[in-house]
Amino acid sequence: MHKSKRKILLFNKPHMVLSQFTDAQGRRTLKDFIDIPDVYAAGRLDQDSEGLLVLTNDGKLAHELANPIHKVSKTYWVQVEGEAHPKAIEALTNGVELKDGMTQPAQVKIIDAPQLWERNPPIRQRKHIPTQWLSITISEGRNRQVRRMTAHVGLPTLRLVRYRVGSWTIDGIENGTWLMLD
Repeated sequence: MHKSKRKILLFNKPHMVLSQFTDAQGRRTLKDFIDIPDVYAAGRLDQDSEGLLVLTNDGKLAHELANPIHKVSKTYWVQVEGEAHPKAIEALTNGVELKDGMTQPAQVKIIDAPQLWERNPPIRQRKHIPTQWLSITISEGRNRQVRRMTAHVGLPTLRLVRYRVGSWTIDGIENGTWLMLD
């Protein structure tokens, strides 16, 4: 029996799509976008988050990308409600105490609003409360970690887009489409 060729897909996951191929509740899944057999998501991206999801048929690679012991860094573009003050940036950078323990130090910086696709539905906008974009790079991957981190410093996440996993990014991949790597 010959070993099948390794497949790696980079998928720009839309908002409100599950990071799996089946759902008993009829929600949108990867199956609605990807018709490649024997590939699976290497890690997860919450249904209400968007951006880069790596899929592969290589179990070892999937484990390396998803398991925090391997410290594969991931960068998120995060639109938060409010303005990030230096103390909030410092707290996120140093690590914050969540219910499941301290987060590892993160790389955090304020960025200009990235050029992104329209989100459906659009984020909630409040007339008198500004929003701001942050770039947050972490090498952990706890459940809803980035959202919990920003909430902890008083900056609720309105939109979260995973821009990068390891050396791969969503550059050039339209939302709802994928790219097969060689």
